[in-house]
Amino acid sequence: MTQYAVTASPAALERWRHDTPGCRDRIHLNNAGAALMPQSVLDTVTGHLAREAAIGGYEATDEAAPRIARTYELLAQLMSAAPRNIALVENATVAFAQALSAFDFRAGDRIVTTRTDYPSNQLMYLSLARRIGVETVRADDLAEGGVDPDSVRRLARHPRTRLVALSWVPTNSGLVQDARAVGAVCAELGVPYLVDACQSVGQMAVDVQDLRCDFLAGTARKFLRGPRGIGFLYVGDHMLERGAFPLLVDMRGADWTDPDAFRLADGARRFENWEFAHAIVLGLGEAVRYALEVGPVGPERAWRLAGSLRERLAGLPGVRVLDRGRERCAIVTIAVAGREADDLKLQLRERGINTSASERDDGVLDMDAKAATSVLRFSPHYYNTEDELDAAVAALAELVGA
Repeated sequence: MTQYAVTASPAALERWRHDTPGCRDRIHLNNAGAALMPQSVLDTVTGHLAREAAIGGYEATDEAAPRIARTYELLAQLMSAAPRNIALVENATVAFAQALSAFDFRAGDRIVTTRTDYPSNQLMYLSLARRIGVETVRADDLAEGGVDPDSVRRLARHPRTRLVALSWVPTNSGLVQDARAVGAVCAELGVPYLVDACQSVGQMAVDVQDLRCDFLAGTARKFLRGPRGIGFLYVGDHMLERGAFPLLVDMRGADWTDPDAFRLADGARRFENWEFAHAIVLGLGEAVRYALEVGPVGPERAWRLAGSLRERLAGLPGVRVLDRGRERCAIVTIAVAGREADDLKLQLRERGINTSASERDDGVLDMDAKAATSVLRFSPHYYNTEDELDAAVAALAELVGA
């Protein structure tokens, strides 16, 4: 078995675990679903809620205005963007939908996407097909897995292509698609590019300039370790300069200037809605601050733990590791012969081990290609330990009779 040298110091690991109350009572390997929040994030959220209760919601927001502005600055720093390019929204799916709605699609227009895009995104494409007549075309995969950039190039050259959209990391697999290569293709052809980075932010470096994307959607709750119920959208300068805005802009995104006219807000905030849960906006800001403090050693450790776990699980009888691609991230997916993933998930949870299950409808094309109806998903993060991986593998071995 390959030995993965995880480079974080023992002191750093001890600090991360001390900062994470959930580590004390269970083994959390469901960070691709919702990671455990650091104590400082929890304190930030509850602290603002306490202020709302004490002085009023609007008043507490006014009081917190500098820290709310800091959330935009921190997110911009995390993604190598500017604060004006950041919009805060309810979740990554809303972010993705807001970006899609900025295009004036017509019947016969094309969206080029991949065979492993997130199911909510695939459903949006199909909805646009049913409602407007937009055609969805899916690029071929490489032999080793992941989208083939040359296939994207061939399809995106079509004169009716309006958008290329890609899930950087799909929900049902540890695959990392070559988002950078696809971005280079889109820049070459002058086709707008939308990236779903829901599973990427927090477990890998995200540089929107390097990706050359026009839009990027993300969330707080996964590897970024923020609260649930908040996401964000990066909107590139090119899109802002050409006047892009969501289909259903509201009074956060525009000013109603005359009975039949409105003026868009400057920057990406035209993609926001007026009402916010400001407690979790602040929680997102604190999660980003914490991630920046941890630095690249955290994602590196998460990936190395996942690589080690992949090898351990592959050694169990009846277990098939399903992750493909040249690059594989901190998501490990397996199919267990004769067992439903959801049942195994619940049985592991009873033993204090958190995992997740993905079903066929989480990735119809990908799951069918792998001849899998359900997969058990393990997603370690940097605060997990080798001993926790040992315990999880031992528990699964017991459950499957290995």
